[in-house]
Amino acid sequence: MPSYRRNAIAVGVLFIACSAASILSAVPTAGLLDAPVDLARLAANDGRVVLGALIEFVWAATAAGIAIALYPVVRRHNRALALGSVAGRVVEGTFVLVGALSLLTLLGVSQEAVAGASADASSYQAVATSLLAARDWTFGFVAMLPFLVGALMYYYLLFMARLVPRWLSGWGLVAVGLALVATVYSGFTQEFGFSSVNTVLNVPIGVQEMVLAVWLIVKGFKSPAVTADRAANVESSTT
Repeated sequence: MPSYRRNAIAVGVLFIACSAASILSAVPTAGLLDAPVDLARLAANDGRVVLGALIEFVWAATAAGIAIALYPVVRRHNRALALGSVAGRVVEGTFVLVGALSLLTLLGVSQEAVAGASADASSYQAVATSLLAARDWTFGFVAMLPFLVGALMYYYLLFMARLVPRWLSGWGLVAVGLALVATVYSGFTQEFGFSSVNTVLNVPIGVQEMVLAVWLIVKGFKSPAVTADRAANVESSTT
């Protein structure tokens, strides 16, 4: 089963890359996106903004890649849920790209505001505030929902198929539930980012994904479950 070993390594690496990109994406723009946005400062740091958008592109690509790399393994146990997990994380990646686009649009608005000097400064500020709000909602709420739905599907399949130890996939199911509570809480309170509630409820899924990533890179998928599934597929195809 060399293909499954390669899939396991790919998923593990993608988990690490996705988590790193989602965290590092905020580093280049640190201090630039605090409301109210300082448009002159933002325009003067265009390189940092573009770098942040590029890291967010990596985040989007690796998020979708996780479910795509998992699909050949988990589809043997439930094709519909496997497809659903891919769709969920592809939609997540799409919304991350929307957030990156809003960031680049915000940069364009800041450059126009600086070029126009004081002309209609309040209008530029209003547009910047709207773009920043759209970005906060995208990352803090809208993108989280398809991510959690997709993750719930593949953790359920990993749990039922015993492709990884059940304590690990079960931890993933619980962590997804806690992250969903944090996301709903954020939606009603508009407290996005690293608020105390969000941090506490999202820590389990962050730690779990890193543990799962290391497990898959080192151990791979459990071969008895895969072998049994292959045998079942062969038997059903011959009857």
